[in-house]
Amino acid sequence: MTKILKNLTIKEKIFILISIVLIILQVILDLRLPEYMSEITKLVQTEGSNINDIIINGVLMLLCSLTSLVFAFIVGFLAATVGTSFEKNLRKKVFEKVQKFGMQEIKKFSTSSLITRATNDITQVKMLVVMGIQMMARAPIMAVMAIIKIAGKEWNFSLITFIGVLVVILLNLIVVLVAIPKFKKMQKLIDNLNRITRENLNGIRVVRAYNAEKYQLDKFNDANIDLTRTNMFAQKVMALINPVMSTMMAAISLAIYWVGAIMINEAVGLDKLNIFSDMVVFSSYSVQVIMSFMMLAIIFVIYPRTAVSINRINEVLETNISIIPGEEKENITNKLGEVEFKNVSFKYPDAEEYVLKDISFKALPGQTIAIIGSTGSGKSTLINLIPRLYDVTSGEVLIDGINVKDMKESFLYDKLGYISQKAVLFKGSIKDNISFGKKESKKVKTIDIDQALKISQASEFVDKMPKKTNSDISQRGTNISGGQKQRLSIARAIARNPEIYIFDDSFSALDYKTDLMLRKELNKYTKDSTKFIVAQRIGTIKDADQIIVLDEGKIVGIGTHKDLLKKCQVYREIAESQLSKEEIKNAWA
Repeated sequence: MTKILKNLTIKEKIFILISIVLIILQVILDLRLPEYMSEITKLVQTEGSNINDIIINGVLMLLCSLTSLVFAFIVGFLAATVGTSFEKNLRKKVFEKVQKFGMQEIKKFSTSSLITRATNDITQVKMLVVMGIQMMARAPIMAVMAIIKIAGKEWNFSLITFIGVLVVILLNLIVVLVAIPKFKKMQKLIDNLNRITRENLNGIRVVRAYNAEKYQLDKFNDANIDLTRTNMFAQKVMALINPVMSTMMAAISLAIYWVGAIMINEAVGLDKLNIFSDMVVFSSYSVQVIMSFMMLAIIFVIYPRTAVSINRINEVLETNISIIPGEEKENITNKLGEVEFKNVSFKYPDAEEYVLKDISFKALPGQTIAIIGSTGSGKSTLINLIPRLYDVTSGEVLIDGINVKDMKESFLYDKLGYISQKAVLFKGSIKDNISFGKKESKKVKTIDIDQALKISQASEFVDKMPKKTNSDISQRGTNISGGQKQRLSIARAIARNPEIYIFDDSFSALDYKTDLMLRKELNKYTKDSTKFIVAQRIGTIKDADQIIVLDEGKIVGIGTHKDLLKKCQVYREIAESQLSKEEIKNAWA
């Protein structure tokens, strides 16, 4: 808990301090009320008492009540302000931390779990902060001060109050021990429900294609019922607190009045008045003591679930980032877009075998470098080392003579135009998605959106839309086809006008005609940029300046299409599976 509270701002801490001071004053005022009540009782029962004294004590009671009410309102306002502000700042820190995650860290957490941690878990923490300020601070202060007030008075009444407190503590302990395991289980069940929901939404087409709606519904219902049952049980246990506490308060008051009536009946003279006065005071104080323990019980029941949420949030915030940004902010050479791999080897964290082994090559500005190989040969892994989605295990990746590990992130990313294997679009207009590719630095040149769409062959369908570039794109681009998404992703990269393009199998959803036209226009407008193309189709890469052939993480061939057909067995096998004998023969010529 102390770790998470370190995220409180100075302003929030000041508000909490003010709240505690006001709570102390509020408790002092509330504990004065029984004393005024006792005084009024004595005055009313004493012959010859001055009516003005009764009125004065009544007015003081009213002032105490009103002042306490004002303090309670201020504390509630401050607690809500602190809780909401703390929730906002904590959610921002979690989001910022996730933004810095590399692929290694992303894989430690499921997407559904990260969503739950950034929403439900943080809301749980906020609730504890708000209730903690109002209850956790008030309850012990109230209990201690009330016990001090009644200490040394009638032992009969003290004994009744003491027994009542013991019963309340015992009941609270039972409730907490029963509820804690259920609340811990709930967070995992919420993760599971989010996972199933997200999985179903992402795979809705496959679900329908395989007529698996009932299967998915049953799976969701099972998870939903598990969560509901666990939540219902925990809430039923918590629901026992209020009636049990109310019953105990009524029982203690009844016991005090019962014993008090017996004592008054046996007393004589002024002793009757004193016992009656003590009875009224004890009744009020005992109720306040029980109320204090009831507030603590509520906190004790809420805390276990919140403790789980706190640990889950801290797991994200305390995760060590594997990709440490460098400090280089500008070129130290005149090179622009030169990429060199020097004896690069890579294996995934905790893996024993290397995915890439001793990779060395150089890509010069203006060149097109193609990477091909069988599935699992390490093609995508290789180019993912350039934008540092992973860091090399050994060796170096240099851009313009600078190790990418030494580069400032913004400086590195401004050099790159990255088009991922799976086209990713964001909710908004086409214009918003293409502008997303504008570089961070204002000094670098970018390409006009219309021009980027034209080069990527996306203007063909964008111009037919009613709002053209202002047309809406749904989340993940589900309202357009796969080929259209790829073209818009390519246009987004082109709009950056980067020094280095990385196409990770980004032409796979395009027909051969569109593929050919796009590459033709791309080569024309990006002749000074270095281009990396990962592809499965020989037709996409055969005109590249260099083709790198990977097999089981090693370079088994490097050269032009014609050279590799002659010298590289792996490349020739791929070509023979895709090209006709006549096409291969012409390439040899």
